Amino acid sequence: MPKLVDVSHQITDGMTTCPGLPEPVIKESTTVAGAVPGHGDSSGRVSMVGATGTYVEIPAHSYRDAADPADLDLDRVACLRGIVVDATGHRQIGPEVFSGLDLRGRAVLLRTGWDRHWRTETYGTHEHPHLTETAAKTLVQAGVTLVGIDSIGVDDTSPATEGSRPAQATLLTAGVPIVSHLCLLDRLPAEGFTFHAVPAKVRAVAAFPVRAFAVLDED
Repeated sequence: MPKLVDVSHQITDGMTTCPGLPEPVIKESTTVAGAVPGHGDSSGRVSMVGATGTYVEIPAHSYRDAADPADLDLDRVACLRGIVVDATGHRQIGPEVFSGLDLRGRAVLLRTGWDRHWRTETYGTHEHPHLTETAAKTLVQAGVTLVGIDSIGVDDTSPATEGSRPAQATLLTAGVPIVSHLCLLDRLPAEGFTFHAVPAKVRAVAAFPVRAFAVLDED
């Protein structure tokens, strides 16, 4: 049986994904009025924004006339040949980290090690690692299928950027989904695995949580 490696964070009641985002509200047991006995109890109820925990952003209507999760082709987020790119020690991840790598058709997962700060005050600071716009353009030109990062996102969020998101815009406009808040990428080999990050089939959102995992190749 192939080895599965989970690289997504848990979603728990009241947790913080990023400073300023609403916290998820999770009720473990919900009784639904009029439900068939035994079927409406303990179903649970979750209230959260799409950008909660480990989530995928897709090329929805804000960037081009594209699919939301209800229409998303599974071949954009599932059964992708993956590659882990070591970007540890880089706050600004430039195109040089991709030098000499064959990225066409790949899920490119950027390992920065920032996930070690998850659920701490440090995690959401402006010091988090991110892609430069030039690096994002390099990934598009290389023909990648998906980009993931174990940080709060692919863009600089410091005050000097004034809300600009050039890396995100570059990738999503080119049709490349982005998975943010990955974790434990050090448990994956550089190559030799397939990557999956499928959101629920929800209509009219541009981001939604995923259970991101890798399936390691069998020897």
